Amino acid sequence: MSRRYEGRRVIVTGAGSGIGQGVALRLLEEGARLVAADVNESGLAATVDAVPAEQRERLHTLTLDISDPDAVRTATAQAHEFLGGLDVLVNAAGILRAAHTHDMPLEAWNQVIGVNLTGTFLMIQANLPALIDSGHGVIVNFSSTAAFGSNPYMAAYSASKAGVNALTHSIALEYVKKGLRAVNIVPGGISTGITSGLELPADADWTLMARLPGWIEGGALGKPEDIAGVVAMAASDDGRYMTGTELRVDGGALM
Repeated sequence: MSRRYEGRRVIVTGAGSGIGQGVALRLLEEGARLVAADVNESGLAATVDAVPAEQRERLHTLTLDISDPDAVRTATAQAHEFLGGLDVLVNAAGILRAAHTHDMPLEAWNQVIGVNLTGTFLMIQANLPALIDSGHGVIVNFSSTAAFGSNPYMAAYSASKAGVNALTHSIALEYVKKGLRAVNIVPGGISTGITSGLELPADADWTLMARLPGWIEGGALGKPEDIAGVVAMAASDDGRYMTGTELRVDGGALM
């Protein structure tokens, strides 16, 4: 296994399960010193359990609701204290709530936007000074194929991920002369808690979902490690000429 992250300091949100957990495990394996953050304390414990003993001294966990500005500021300070700075921020935390758009409660809409979009913004804002100070800072955000294709019953999720996409492009240009890179990862159907726990309306028309997932392996869902390897490349020096762009990993769903 390559050691591209030897000496690199990393924060990964959503690291208690799914893609975020997969990314944290991969970057630790490649030598990162890493803070794993998640709102789910038991999920973080499971992440720690999955880390080989010899890597655990390079891992610190933080229970964090990224939609809470005060919590983000406190957690950021704690993360920087453990890491001694920051080179890579991976914003993998996210939620999905499905409903007919005409039935979706405003509370549910605000919750999705608050975590997926505002939470990503809060993490970026709090960590930008340290990322700029590193001289080679990288932000990896998570958009979704839902931001580019039509996903019925997921208006809030699609809107939030389209917002993340635009946010990433804006950040990439605004800070390009300060040595900062920002990249969007665009997953399709990946086997995570979000997909396994997805509850569509009882009268959902499944023919509208025919595009999902992709074509590889007969339409099987991808795995978190399929995304983790792409993140590891993009946030390392191998991705040094890449910023303000998307990397779509969806098994050909939007082909």
